[in-house]
Amino acid sequence: MGSDILAGIALGLAGAGHCLGMCGGIAIAFRTQTGSSFIMSLGYHCGRLLSYTLLGALLGTAAGAIELASWTIALRFIAGFLLVAMGLHTLELWMGIRHLEALGGVLWECIAPLAKRLLPPRKFHHSVLLGSLWGLMPCGLIYSALAWSASAASDTLTSGGLMLAFGIGTLPAMLGSTLMGVRTQHLLRNVWMRKSMGGLLVVAGLWSLWLTTNHTTHLLGLSQTTGNEQQANAHDH
Repeated sequence: MGSDILAGIALGLAGAGHCLGMCGGIAIAFRTQTGSSFIMSLGYHCGRLLSYTLLGALLGTAAGAIELASWTIALRFIAGFLLVAMGLHTLELWMGIRHLEALGGVLWECIAPLAKRLLPPRKFHHSVLLGSLWGLMPCGLIYSALAWSASAASDTLTSGGLMLAFGIGTLPAMLGSTLMGVRTQHLLRNVWMRKSMGGLLVVAGLWSLWLTTNHTTHLLGLSQTTGNEQQANAHDH
């Protein structure tokens, strides 16, 4: 579990450039507000992390309800391919992940009007609600993290916890934008920084695919053995 939490944080850190592209504008907007802009920003990020955690918990619940090794394997393959796609997107070598984000855009069209009504947030709970809505924005990085968390955990609490770890990993870039403005964006969008992050995502995705491929036969065999034992026990009773 400890290594999975570190992996979730690392995934959030590696996707910093993509986070800035999707949500950097609103993070900087908190900097330009007068008064308690930092407190309002914290509310926004708390809402965003809450949204990620709930999404992870829901998908983990669904994954755990389907006790099929093939389902878990499929999720792991999906997560691996999405990580590679996100890395290639960050490296500006292939932009196919945008097609997946466009599908999520259908839901976002229903949510966006409500989110816009909360801008600029005037109270702390408005910031929390805005962040929770913004967490539903169509994002290939979030989809990658969701597939990974569900395949790694396949239960409500653990999958939700892994998505929380992922959200924590995105905080340096997002909070940095609020505190330091465009300087953070310039740093994270530096060509070498972008290449490093993109490379890390590709390596993580390929590593996940390699591990899944090598363990597929074992997982399917274990699932079949467990199923045979359950049938035998049912027959004995």
